[in-house]
Amino acid sequence: MTNTPPSAPQGRSTASRTAALWLATTARLGHRWPGRVVPLAAAAAAVVLAGAQVSVAAVHSSGASSPAHLAVSMRDGHGAAALGGRCPLPGPRHPLTAYALSSGARTVTPINTVTNTTLPRIKVGPNPQLIAVTPDCRTAYVLNAPINSNRGTVTPIRVASDTALPAIKVGGFPNHIVFTPDSKTAYVIATARHGELTPINIATNRALPPINVGDAPSALAVTPDGKTVYVTAYNAVTPVRTATNTALPPIKVKGFPVDIAVTPDGKTAYVMDGNSVIPIRTATNTALRPIKVHYGPADIAITPDGRTLYVVSQFSGLVTPIDTATNTALSPIKIGNGPYDLDITISPDGKTAYVTGNLDVVTAIRTATNTALPPITLGPGGALDMAVAFTPDSKTAYVTAIGSGAVVPIRTATNTALPPIKVGLYPNSIAIAPR
Repeated sequence: MTNTPPSAPQGRSTASRTAALWLATTARLGHRWPGRVVPLAAAAAAVVLAGAQVSVAAVHSSGASSPAHLAVSMRDGHGAAALGGRCPLPGPRHPLTAYALSSGARTVTPINTVTNTTLPRIKVGPNPQLIAVTPDCRTAYVLNAPINSNRGTVTPIRVASDTALPAIKVGGFPNHIVFTPDSKTAYVIATARHGELTPINIATNRALPPINVGDAPSALAVTPDGKTVYVTAYNAVTPVRTATNTALPPIKVKGFPVDIAVTPDGKTAYVMDGNSVIPIRTATNTALRPIKVHYGPADIAITPDGRTLYVVSQFSGLVTPIDTATNTALSPIKIGNGPYDLDITISPDGKTAYVTGNLDVVTAIRTATNTALPPITLGPGGALDMAVAFTPDSKTAYVTAIGSGAVVPIRTATNTALPPIKVGLYPNSIAIAPR
């Protein structure tokens, strides 16, 4: 869901170096790759960067779930990484709610996923770009990136009551957020001026001193044990020790890495670059041999079992599966949506991957056979579909359709789109959680 020059950072770059870097940065807001950013605001229509990959926070069940709780995985543009957090089990007391963020309306619209009807909208800050939910499902955080400002904000929303709390100040152009599995700390990267990683104490909603993570930070990923946050930046990946909030020596990589995902076992981080994916051994923080993929990788996602990594190439209409056991690229999957496929999201059961982009269709991939199914049409105005969130049972996916100001539910058993749900101007990010 983020786009622009294939080797530029996906909206997570630093606006301080050149206009090109700024463009890439803005493009990545809300999503994870350059060129993908939602219209930053009606007044900034000239800066429309084709859709931001919404760092989507998707809730799903896992084998580690207890009968009384639901384990959560966060999809923040890096694929689904099991964080080990626990949410209330969805039910009458905790209805499953989709939270759709609309950049143009500056609102979050809760959607009852049983009836697909909307609840009262929640006002958030200027130019909101991303929404994500903590692993314990108590709080949703919205990243706000005011235009022409060197400061950004984060708006916490109390999920139980759907109320917005006072905004938290962070660096300019915040574009990505991850949480430690214990829901104690959130980490936000900002790209304006020098790259900053801001820790937020979730219990108090207070920002802690920022951490310098290098020029043009573009993506974040946290290890399943919560001990390390990896930050991609210009020519480097910086590990940050969460116990002390200190940056460790950067891991040198070539080019401009734009996305990163960590395997469920925490042993390997995969960094997406201009025409390759670089594995990093987390035990030693060393980069392994790059894996070649098609030019212009736009998004990556790992299956819940950790066996396969999928890479979407923005300009080729191809998705490349990578066998994580051998770090070899498998035969690419032709999805045929055209040159602007930007994001991939994998269902909680691991059976289906949905690819979205700048057209009015979503393409499902059957992961067992790595075959593309017929495209799912979202209907008029569905172009610039950017974010996807699955319900925990994988039966329904919710897709934001910027062109129509709606969220489109998809019945995954038949891959058919249901009637769109109006949520406001430029919906660009979505998250699901029990209230």
